[in-house]
Amino acid sequence: MSAQSVGHYFVPQPSHWPITGSIALLLLAFGLITLLHVGSGPGFLLIGSGFAVLIYMLFGWFGTVARESEAGNYNAQVDMSFRWSMSWFIFSEVMFFAAFFGALFYARNISVPWLGDIDNKLLWPNFNAVWPTNGPLPFESHALERVSAWGIPALNTLILLTSGWTVTMAHWAIKKNNRSGLNFWLFVTIALGLLFLGLQVYEYGHAYSEGVTLKQGVYGATFYMLTGFHGFHVTVGTIMLMVILGRCLAGHFKPELHFGFEAVAWYWHFVDVVWLLLFVLVYWL
Repeated sequence: MSAQSVGHYFVPQPSHWPITGSIALLLLAFGLITLLHVGSGPGFLLIGSGFAVLIYMLFGWFGTVARESEAGNYNAQVDMSFRWSMSWFIFSEVMFFAAFFGALFYARNISVPWLGDIDNKLLWPNFNAVWPTNGPLPFESHALERVSAWGIPALNTLILLTSGWTVTMAHWAIKKNNRSGLNFWLFVTIALGLLFLGLQVYEYGHAYSEGVTLKQGVYGATFYMLTGFHGFHVTVGTIMLMVILGRCLAGHFKPELHFGFEAVAWYWHFVDVVWLLLFVLVYWL
């Protein structure tokens, strides 16, 4: 009997998936340590095993949750719990990015001017307090040019803004029970996400060839920290959209009950907003 029919809060049976995920993470951690201290052979073997167990866990756990949802076990109270959980998860991600943007602000507006003021001229006499900077001479062999905003970053901004519109169109389609429109707009959103990632990889290759690397001082470190962490979120969001598309193709979700879709849409809009801040604060200003 479903939870909706009896009005009880659904409590799942004890599951082996959390310990399976812990084993996967343990294998990945030991693999990385082995790779750094022993060599590539056993390290890559452990890392590969960890990824295999992790993928097995994800498919199994996601499948269990999907079956519980389709069985009608999630009533309005469970749905509200999911909404609060996703809200707090996104808030935690906001705090991650707030810390990274704070590091950028501190480096650019406090540390660099401070190192270039009169009190520090004896310590760094050749330091030029401009942004971007990759350190004092003689380490700074040439002036570091910032990555231009009016190229791939501007195109990626347009792509992500468009993907926010397409995922909204998919949401309207599911609310109207338009399955073909739902599948189409989700597919377009995924394609735009993959296009964004491909262009960012190309941009990284070009930036490295122009001398913007992780070793080029605080500008390179903050640039790759912020854009790379955001790229990781786009990757996760695209995978989540693929899972949702697979469920939609299998006939899951109803116009009145589809929080699995909504949660991923929330996450995708969050990724869009973060990119707008990145574009303005990292590339433009």
